[in-house]
Amino acid sequence: MKWNLRLTAANKGIWKASELQRSLAEHGLVISAGKMSGLWSGRPVSLKLEDLDVICVVLGCEIGDLLIPEPDKVSRPGQQEAGRAAVGATVSPPVVPKRRDGRSLPPQ
Repeated sequence: MKWNLRLTAANKGIWKASELQRSLAEHGLVISAGKMSGLWSGRPVSLKLEDLDVICVVLGCEIGDLLIPEPDKVSRPGQQEAGRAAVGATVSPPVVPKRRDGRSLPPQ
């Protein structure tokens, strides 16, 4: 998911994190400066659904304006290895443990 808070806020005429922070506080959502910085400048580590509701009310937006799906970034099991082989990258052989004294390991 792409976090799109800054652009959504700009579309509503809010250009500074402090402006949004004040508006959120007026609606009952008090956010620390550190968490506000993370929301504004990057991708939030965690966010409560109730907080998303308040953000949407303050910005007059829908959740789809804040969270944009990126399905191309989702990988499926085995897809990464197949993608490398298709590109022509060399695939390392599996690591086989050996005893230090040179004797073979028992069969598994």
